[in-house]
Amino acid sequence: MKTYLVTGGAGFIGSDFIRYLFSKYKDSIRVINLDKLTYAGNLENLKDIDSDNGYLFIKADICDKPSVDTLFSSMDIDYVVNFAAETHVDRSIIDSGEFIRTNVLGTQNLLEAARKQWRREDGFTQGKRFLQVSTDEVYGSLGRDGLFTEATPLDPHSPYSASKAAADLIAKSYHDTYGFPVNITRCSNNYGPYQFPEKLIPLMINNAINHRKLPLYGDGRQVRDWLHVRDHSRAIDMVLGMGEPGRIYNIGGHNERENIHIVREIIRRLQEIIGDKDINEGLISHVADRPGHDRRYAIDPSRIRKETGWEPVKSFEEGLFETISWYLENTGWLRNITSGEYMKYYESVYGGDK
Repeated sequence: MKTYLVTGGAGFIGSDFIRYLFSKYKDSIRVINLDKLTYAGNLENLKDIDSDNGYLFIKADICDKPSVDTLFSSMDIDYVVNFAAETHVDRSIIDSGEFIRTNVLGTQNLLEAARKQWRREDGFTQGKRFLQVSTDEVYGSLGRDGLFTEATPLDPHSPYSASKAAADLIAKSYHDTYGFPVNITRCSNNYGPYQFPEKLIPLMINNAINHRKLPLYGDGRQVRDWLHVRDHSRAIDMVLGMGEPGRIYNIGGHNERENIHIVREIIRRLQEIIGDKDINEGLISHVADRPGHDRRYAIDPSRIRKETGWEPVKSFEEGLFETISWYLENTGWLRNITSGEYMKYYESVYGGDK
């Protein structure tokens, strides 16, 4: 039986990965979910597997060295998948301190705990793997043409992406220095159920169904490559099983879209599904652009396709329809997490409802 330590497992992508593991491996695995439960961590995301005998939740901070060391010494962990991170660019612009602490120092703390526990005289215990989940934002911004490859130089433009780039380099250094069995994955923009509504797609869905303005940075023509979260979970699982230690793998969806196209498509789909005429393009509100806003991201996933056989299977049109439908069917989940501190943050960034 393999034991997975999934950090940040109560978040959007982490919780999907845990659900994917149990759907694929059922009773042959054990999953330890270590999460600090910040504003974006929600155990309701995992209520369907909470009673599973192979699932254990531990509330802890990856920066808490004693807690992390105790976990590694008391559990025989085979795989570490590090999702734990502060992830929202806007928040990093407001206050970068927590991003440096969690994304950089927390990652190093996990790496060191795993290195000490897995180390043997002749190297490391066979079958162990540490996977650092990163982002295409570490590469900076593309022009009109071209794709990010694993050889693209790092050029982060926000405190968030800079902290992720730093964590990537630390992870890579553990392989180069110690021969530590680590991989780094860099994905494009994820979307799907359970995503916290500070990110574009759930933000627009939530605002639209509540007849709030749809705040769009600048001209809205920033281009992102969209990846369904379940395709991302599949890719991580395949890298754990087939990836070459020390390698970086880009995970992209081949779904480039302008932000304004995404918003218009959400409006169109909502009109079709619920027939609310008050949900229309008149809700779109162009706001001052984000400082250092990257213009275009696009990923070349040739390496992961060639080495593992992974391909995205969810088309963007299908995935977006399913995502919108999920949020409409789970308005209680939305309501529970869009109160209190979240609304204070929302108003500080977008100036409230205008």
